[in-house]
Amino acid sequence: MSDTATEGATLPACDAGRDGDTGLRRVEHLAQLAAVVRAWPGLHVRYSEGPGEDGRRSSIDTESGLELPGLSVNPLDAERWWTRPLEDWLARQLCQYQHLAEKDPRRIAWILRGEVCGRGPDCEPLLRDVEPIAVLSEQVLVEARDRYQRNFDAGRGPADAEGEHDEDA
Repeated sequence: MSDTATEGATLPACDAGRDGDTGLRRVEHLAQLAAVVRAWPGLHVRYSEGPGEDGRRSSIDTESGLELPGLSVNPLDAERWWTRPLEDWLARQLCQYQHLAEKDPRRIAWILRGEVCGRGPDCEPLLRDVEPIAVLSEQVLVEARDRYQRNFDAGRGPADAEGEHDEDA
């Protein structure tokens, strides 16, 4: 894995500099992340100890103990059915696995792309031949969490809908 994705190309609206630990560009705001996602389709977020550690191993299904054929990630491209702002989609995607970083301070949120090689046990994409793109700052994660809590009924699921029936679920 290398920083070739950012060499010779400028990530849009990502002028905050580089992360001291990884050398990757650092995204400081949700609007910056949205600009990067719009300019670079196929990006994903991963919470881990970073690209250096992930270059030495694959993800593990913790329940079965099986090694997965790639790294577990969460996609950043909004689905075609999504009609709300991209920043809402990004806030939701960033918050889905943010608890991993909260449980282990060595974990960072970083952006990558690669070849989808399967699905993990939670139906998340698995990537191989990954290319690190950027690191997300704590600021963008706080901004995402605030937006998610403000704009969504966070944590609500189909079983929580009183008297409502979703026959498609």
